Amino acid sequence: MTFPEVPARRPGVSERDGSAFPITIEDDATPLVRLIGRTLRDSSRTGHAHEVLGRSAGTVAVRSHDTPQAATIVFGGDAAAVTSGVRAEPDATVVVDLHARFAPVGEPSGDAALAAGALRALRPPLPHWREAAQRFWDATRDIPGVPEVLIVDADGAEGPERGQFGAGSTEYLMAGPADLLAGVFTGADDFLASLAAGLRVKGTLAQASVMTAASWRVRYGI
Repeated sequence: MTFPEVPARRPGVSERDGSAFPITIEDDATPLVRLIGRTLRDSSRTGHAHEVLGRSAGTVAVRSHDTPQAATIVFGGDAAAVTSGVRAEPDATVVVDLHARFAPVGEPSGDAALAAGALRALRPPLPHWREAAQRFWDATRDIPGVPEVLIVDADGAEGPERGQFGAGSTEYLMAGPADLLAGVFTGADDFLASLAAGLRVKGTLAQASVMTAASWRVRYGI
């Protein structure tokens, strides 16, 4: 996978992103390593699975169920490191669907408690779509070509809702189920895959390209 060109936001390989639990990823990290690192930082920042991130110790291999992608999480009790591949026998192995928010596929192997803890840490709850959209807008509006206004139409449990972020003459509309929108805005769901799952967009082809880059920024932390 080749990432689109977007401005770098942070140097270095260790990122806290407002969390108390440091998550380190390797240099030249693969998309899977970046995805895992960003997801663990979300869990840490929101306090989700704190008991797992703060106490677990051991190595967990994370494998894609339908591609050769694999990564290793090393939990150290007060920090975690994510690297590409599986270079040694892990304490636990989980096979996941990368397009379903790390949903497990089959039963984990090895240390069952460690595997369960890792899966919990990889599946933080989503914020409300409006909060997610605001964070998405704050994180991506500096990318060249991003529309001046993001309009969101969400189909929620209480009926349709609309949000507008930014001001100006160029607009981009994203619409769909509230949960799917929150997934895209947080990076839990892939933008392009979400188009087949009910996400609707309205804008130019050029805007679609730059919004794809924006979605990769939040999904992979680039």
